[in-house]
Amino acid sequence: MIQMKRVQLDTIADLHSALQTAIELEHATLPPYLTARFSLFQSGNDAISDIIGTVVNEEMLHLSIACNLLNAVGGAPVLNKPGFIPTYPGPLPGSVEEGLTVPLEKFSKNLVKNVFMIIEEPEDPIEIQRIKMDDPDKLTIGEFYGEIKKQITRLEREAQEQGSTIFTGDPSFQMTYEKFYPLEILYPITNEKLALHAIDIIVDQGEGSATTPFVTPGDSAQEEVAHYYRFEEIYEGKTILPDPNDPGKYIFGAPEIPFDDSKVANMRPNPKMDDYPKDSHAYENSRIFNYNYTALLNCLHETFNGEPQKINDAMGLMFALRLYAFKLMAIPDPNHPEYVCGPSFEYVLAK
Repeated sequence: MIQMKRVQLDTIADLHSALQTAIELEHATLPPYLTARFSLFQSGNDAISDIIGTVVNEEMLHLSIACNLLNAVGGAPVLNKPGFIPTYPGPLPGSVEEGLTVPLEKFSKNLVKNVFMIIEEPEDPIEIQRIKMDDPDKLTIGEFYGEIKKQITRLEREAQEQGSTIFTGDPSFQMTYEKFYPLEILYPITNEKLALHAIDIIVDQGEGSATTPFVTPGDSAQEEVAHYYRFEEIYEGKTILPDPNDPGKYIFGAPEIPFDDSKVANMRPNPKMDDYPKDSHAYENSRIFNYNYTALLNCLHETFNGEPQKINDAMGLMFALRLYAFKLMAIPDPNHPEYVCGPSFEYVLAK
């Protein structure tokens, strides 16, 4: 499981910093998940691609919730600086340095088992015995969000005792997007109760609960298992179901989730734009991909800093990313022709 550094949470500034880390963490999962999904295009593995797509959509939801939370308590989300993007391969934001190294790679079951499931792993996965982590300086992602909840409650109680509140953010900065996310799960955050429930949605969708792999009704737009268990379904090639013979237990059953690796794009791991010759199609498409990605981050920054209507422009840029990712994966790597090119998700300043 991911081990997060224990953060200082004493002041409202500490809370702002922790929520900015949460934003960076939620974003950091998107490039590896998207890269794996892009590599499945026209490979016949539609069921796997669709499952990863549901996780990507909810990670975008979690990013949006974290931004709404930071805005609600008077902070300002930052999404448009070069350091916002982690280095791939490398650790996730806020995680311990000796922890998981996250790459940009084509889809494989090893990637799912050794990276994606570890990112989403709860403290005690159901039906799997694990050694509990007892290092007081490290947290799971769920525990990290739990610490944020405690701090929100403590700071709001202290503010209320003084006749005030920590929820001082401009309500017009709150972003909702009912085209994609029901108002019940992406809603304006204006008080403690709404903030705590929003954090519960993030944790529940990612890890499930201590008793069931399924997301709590009301915390998702449909009945589904949490992200960790969706990746486990992909790895096992079967669907998680309640055990009809043992209430409270779960089994792998139908429908199956097959995987055929013969047509997965053979992308060279962890590409960089400057690896390609400047006069090559690979470099040009990589440059355009990264310009669109940078424009997307700039657009999201504006969305969560007072212009929530710009989420529509951001969605258009997301489709452009997919187009140029597919173009890259159709081009042999100029330096390693046994591979194809791939997206590098780099922040590129306009010249």
